[in-house]
Amino acid sequence: MSAALQRLGKPADARLLIIVADGLGSSNAANLAVYRSLRDGVATSAGLQVPCPWARGAAAEYLNEDTGVALTVNSEYQAYRWGPLTQAPSLLDGNGGFPTTVADLWEHADLEETRRECRAQIERAILWGFDVTHLSAHLGALCSRPEFFDIFLDLALEFDLPVSLPDPTVDLGFEARQLAAAEGILMPDTEVAVPLPLSARAPIDEIIRDLPPGLTELHVRPAEDTPELRAITQLWAARVSDAHLVTLDWGFRAALERSGAELIGFRALRDAQRA
Repeated sequence: MSAALQRLGKPADARLLIIVADGLGSSNAANLAVYRSLRDGVATSAGLQVPCPWARGAAAEYLNEDTGVALTVNSEYQAYRWGPLTQAPSLLDGNGGFPTTVADLWEHADLEETRRECRAQIERAILWGFDVTHLSAHLGALCSRPEFFDIFLDLALEFDLPVSLPDPTVDLGFEARQLAAAEGILMPDTEVAVPLPLSARAPIDEIIRDLPPGLTELHVRPAEDTPELRAITQLWAARVSDAHLVTLDWGFRAALERSGAELIGFRALRDAQRA
């Protein structure tokens, strides 16, 4: 039986769904859409990127929504940069921010500097008033190499938080989920992301219709259609589509209802873990 279902007191055949709106703090366009998806839409959780330019703006608008920290040690855009809170030398590239790629991070990052930076991000979120519900890793950077995963897992234990991990079908080369479970850390059983770009998308109602028993985590990346967003990424249309999906798409809401899945947030999982 799913450990998450068991700790939540649900039957073995229950289907639970967390809809995570990623990118909180990454831009004003994202902040607007993420909060709208949580307050007026069907999103049930969000991931805050603390080092990003609009993270403080997200904190100013926070109303106790279910929000975790997406530990961020990459800055993937060439013309829109963010860097470490700790000014760690090994976490800076030559363009004024974190490394743009995960491979570059793995090659140059000092592990202790990475640990201090990630702890600082969690502590900063708490200082700003966030009731942090879980940890995730931006671009999967901390979950795909054992030495970085050790940092991720240690922080989950230190702050007693559940985690978001890649789907079990993803071969990481090591048993991340088993290691976390052995320490009593809870996590969703499966993970699904609405794919980018738009041309690659399967009908979302098929994903919802085929939800397996257990706790599934669905990731979206909502953002408002603004000049800021269009200047940041060529994939702006997909992010605007995600915002529409979780706020205005009544067909999606109907698919959720037909599925019989129960929507929950990470806060429920965190409280079950701490209990």
